[in-house]
Amino acid sequence: MSSTPETDFGLREPQVTAWFHAHVPSAHGPLRFDRIPGGRSNLTYAVTDGDGSRWVLRRPPLGMAYSRAHDVLREADVLDRLRDTPVPAPIVVGTCNDESVTGAPFFVMDHIEGHVLRDPESVRATIPVARRPEVTHSLIRALADLHAVDPREVGWDALASRNDYLSRQLRRWSSNWENDRVRTLEDIGRTHDRLVDQIPRQRASGIVHGDFRLDNCLITADGSVRGILDWELTTVGDPLADLGQLLAYWAEPGDEVCALENPPTRVEGFPTRDEIVEAYLAAAQPATVPDIDYYVAFNWWKIACIVEGVYTRTLRGSMGEIDRTAESFGAQAERLATQAWRYAQRL
Repeated sequence: MSSTPETDFGLREPQVTAWFHAHVPSAHGPLRFDRIPGGRSNLTYAVTDGDGSRWVLRRPPLGMAYSRAHDVLREADVLDRLRDTPVPAPIVVGTCNDESVTGAPFFVMDHIEGHVLRDPESVRATIPVARRPEVTHSLIRALADLHAVDPREVGWDALASRNDYLSRQLRRWSSNWENDRVRTLEDIGRTHDRLVDQIPRQRASGIVHGDFRLDNCLITADGSVRGILDWELTTVGDPLADLGQLLAYWAEPGDEVCALENPPTRVEGFPTRDEIVEAYLAAAQPATVPDIDYYVAFNWWKIACIVEGVYTRTLRGSMGEIDRTAESFGAQAERLATQAWRYAQRL
């Protein structure tokens, strides 16, 4: 345990500055730390030195240094494994497991220039309508490149031989929800039971990002994916789970329920979900054409579990200062759970 309480900001700036100068030789002069908004899981900070050089620091939510779902050192290990692959992932420059520095483990990675398309406004400001299809196809190519990496070639031999990814995920997220909640959502429980009964056979084993969506990528002005972010949920498993998650997050104009509160894709120019499936299958070239309905239902359920966890952490004050109330997360989780059950009933 740390001997010094964590700050609401999440970083003890003098101690982290000293660590930086000891472990990142290219850092010069005083450092400035700015919390990057938007993330609801691990806390993320932009670090700028006196010369204008920039890095990004990641640490767990306040009071959750030991949570497996927020293991930032494991996330750093994933990035190191992907360093020599075609996958556009950040490069780790240092890790710290000494909690006396800032109350939790953290890691530092290179800063990547690019736009985070969090909402329709950021899309309209940076990506012309004619270029939005190219953004989508670049996203699909990046996902296919990730799934083309052989897990054995990056040291995941043991996991590569398993074919029980979905059952493991169902146990994990159900356990997280049951063991750390402040209320019970019936739709989460009954959707879980339906998903357990309908698990499809795993056709392939690949690296699964676990949170793949447009606003977890850095997009350049020409519409290409410069970097994929937020790797804390990455493991080896069924690649179709990533496709299902992208589809669950991919809102279209007219959708009544969206996984995100203000989704960036609900504007003119983005391809439809059906077109995304076609583009992915063309890029990944699976041996057989899969039925992805299960993976979409599973991801609506998983997202509901995640947002319910954010609701719980926000009630407890573990997220620090954020731009939304706990009640708004609670209402969102209820909508997502209802949507998950709606999809599960179709299986």
